[in-house]
Amino acid sequence: MNPYEQRQRFRYQKENGTTSGMCDNYLQANMIVLPEEYAFEFLLFCLRNPKSCPIVDVLEPGVTKPKIADADIRTDLPRYRIFRHGRYEEEVQDIQSVWRDDFVSFLIGCSFTFEKALLEEGMNLLHQDQKKVVPMYKTNIPCEKAGRFNGTMVVSMRALKPEEVKQAVQVTERFQTSHGGPIHIGSPEEIGINNLSKPDYGQAIDFNSKERIPVFWGCGVTPQNVCLNAKADIMISHAPGHMLITDKLEEKQ
Repeated sequence: MNPYEQRQRFRYQKENGTTSGMCDNYLQANMIVLPEEYAFEFLLFCLRNPKSCPIVDVLEPGVTKPKIADADIRTDLPRYRIFRHGRYEEEVQDIQSVWRDDFVSFLIGCSFTFEKALLEEGMNLLHQDQKKVVPMYKTNIPCEKAGRFNGTMVVSMRALKPEEVKQAVQVTERFQTSHGGPIHIGSPEEIGINNLSKPDYGQAIDFNSKERIPVFWGCGVTPQNVCLNAKADIMISHAPGHMLITDKLEEKQ
């Protein structure tokens, strides 16, 4: 399907699974929605932490149609999460009932965008093979603080064969609006990950550690993590692994 057709399936709740592998070559985006009083500080946080939070669009207060997609951000993602005062409340399939005119929406690049390029190089992605949401982990890597927004980086992981790693780095470094190259390779304990079988978000993948190396990329769930520390009265995000598919073709730097 093209992006518009796929978003329509999400809008009318005919489908609500992970967007990994959908609409090849089109930019996918994480989403954070905050009350306007938090918007400047969060924008500053993103600018200070571009590896985790590469901004692809910022909507004016109350606006629901982004510049990069013929979409309604209240309905056209497969799943959303609602948080209040720094606590998770619920996961829903649209956010029309909670929408407010003072909401500012941020769209942030997603690593799903470069997965097609890795597949074209002959790498198989185990989370797609196993029909799982890519595993994501909180780390001990500090982000640069901006006002009330402070915390550590979240990463997504793909387990690759040793001979694939160098090529994966070269391929993904071209996608600067989608986190770029990896931030860490191997030795997950060095970045504070003690158990790969227990991701903080997404689902664990099965792989032989003697045959594959875990490779970690910056992840757009990072802003969810730091926004919880800010304890806004309400924050809305995409559900991890369930992105906005845009009409914009990915630009390879």
